[in-house]
Amino acid sequence: MLKHSDIWRAIDRLAATHELSASGLARRAGLDPTTFNKSKRTTGDGKLRWPSTESISKVLDATGASLSEFVSLIGEGGGPGSFQRVPVIGYAQAGNAGYFTDAGYPVGSGWDELMFPDLGDPSAYALEIAGDSMEPVYRDGDTIIVSPSAQIRRNDRVVVRTRGGEVMAKQLLRETATKIDLLSINRAHPDRSIPRSDIAWIARIIWASQ
Repeated sequence: MLKHSDIWRAIDRLAATHELSASGLARRAGLDPTTFNKSKRTTGDGKLRWPSTESISKVLDATGASLSEFVSLIGEGGGPGSFQRVPVIGYAQAGNAGYFTDAGYPVGSGWDELMFPDLGDPSAYALEIAGDSMEPVYRDGDTIIVSPSAQIRRNDRVVVRTRGGEVMAKQLLRETATKIDLLSINRAHPDRSIPRSDIAWIARIIWASQ
């Protein structure tokens, strides 16, 4: 029997095979970006909500996938390729307590999930961008994937959290023993130079939806 979770798993995997988040897939199909959000998959009273056949038809048309390809993504095996579950929260939530260890690894139960082709880092997580503060590189509704274990080099785009709870996405200009210098992605915002003693963690952005 076809299960509620089967259909949603296939939608997540279809998005992942096209290097999109669920919201990115919805946008590509001309749907409301929140159509496939995890919060929309059940009602407020816990009743299961199924995606409409119209929305499935639109994502197949937008991605060029056939119905048989979609069906192949339903099972636990997930069809061709390897996937991993990536925890995801809103970018604005990342500064709140309880979501990260002191070393910058995701922790706690407040995360959502998306399916993504295997990243080679089981600790990778995703942040959903809200607002226009990082345009034109990252726009409202975009998703960035962050790897807390990836090596960081000069000019990499990174997410930095200060000990005061401020979270920012910047480009790393340089590192010294005492500070890091960061270039703002949106040139309307100032660059930052932060003492190392004020930094809780820094992690590299390894992928972004477009």
